[in-house]
Amino acid sequence: MLSLRLLSRINGFHRFNQFRLSIVRPRLFQIRDGTKRYVVLGTALGEGVSASHRRKIGIWLLGCAGMVYGAVALGGVTRLTESGLSMVNWDLFRTMKPPFGRAQWESEFERYKQYPEYEYKNSNELMTLSDFKFIWFMEYFHRMWGRAVGLVFFVPCLYFWARGRFSGPMKKRMLLAGALVCAEGLIGWWMVKSGLDPTKNSDPHPRVSQYRLATHLTMAFVLYTIFLWTGLSNFFKPFDHTGIKDIGRLRGMTHGSKTLIILTAVVGAFVAGLDAGLVYNSWPKYADHWFPEGLLSMEPKWRNFFDNPTTVQFVHRNLAYLTLLSVTATWIFGRRMQLGKRAKIALHSMMIMGYAQVALGIAALLYYVPVWLGSLHQNGSMAVMTFAFWLSNELRRIPK
Repeated sequence: MLSLRLLSRINGFHRFNQFRLSIVRPRLFQIRDGTKRYVVLGTALGEGVSASHRRKIGIWLLGCAGMVYGAVALGGVTRLTESGLSMVNWDLFRTMKPPFGRAQWESEFERYKQYPEYEYKNSNELMTLSDFKFIWFMEYFHRMWGRAVGLVFFVPCLYFWARGRFSGPMKKRMLLAGALVCAEGLIGWWMVKSGLDPTKNSDPHPRVSQYRLATHLTMAFVLYTIFLWTGLSNFFKPFDHTGIKDIGRLRGMTHGSKTLIILTAVVGAFVAGLDAGLVYNSWPKYADHWFPEGLLSMEPKWRNFFDNPTTVQFVHRNLAYLTLLSVTATWIFGRRMQLGKRAKIALHSMMIMGYAQVALGIAALLYYVPVWLGSLHQNGSMAVMTFAFWLSNELRRIPK
């Protein structure tokens, strides 16, 4: 009896070792000088998961990132067409069904008429039912896309979780992503409510709080980068850059560029919330001055950086210049390095898109932010962010 138990334990230990070795099996990588060495790829996020399953998870998460990108793009168009306050109620399920027939549309229109935005728009130009339908459907599509993001994330997530495709660290990251998806919907409604409340609108033109708009957009950026980073880490096999001289410095420069890109985009949310893109529509000067008038006109002074359209535009412009300088320096430093093919593509794309984004911003400013240019500029910020995070992902340290 004792010998049977001993044999069972030995057999179990042998199987455990086989499983452990299968997780941390080294793979052969070629370094830039032609030498080869083995590197362990058993990272925490993919521990115990086969390469084919990791690739499927990567495709799913990159799809989730694409859905968030689409939600941000739709949200930008919704804001630029001033459609965000057209749906005056929020319900997870009942608002999924649009009005049918003239009677239902008239009822919905009457609800909208009770809020300040209708009074403002109708005072400038008579709003018809057809006009209302257009802005209502813009907001409706944005909300439905948000629900679709939740569906695309949660259904496969539950499947992969039930099938044991997630390691412990991966489960924690997916729980965080799930919490952010739910929170983003609530933050969106919290933002809309600020535009519907007449007590919170001292401006004759009703608009949502720029603080809440920035929170909503920043949360979308966080969610997007989580999906993008984790998706890339699962989809691609890492390239070993360890033997490249000054690779640590390039990593640091890339991190700096990422930080500036995100900061500039967040300040851009304040520009959007305050309509600060319509304050000084000239470039490179502010009208006839290098420094705009009324830059620090509010008291206390810190309020200017969040509530003063002139200051917010000034900060956004100069952050854009600093970001472009950082992106350019990163490209100059890294372009002659023997990087992997994907890292080179990401590096060049980040630089090209950085200059394109600045050009789009200047054009949007000079042409008084038409919907199509404003939308391209917002999407451009996401594109620059994508390439910066892709480059950073390619340059990440590989666990030994």
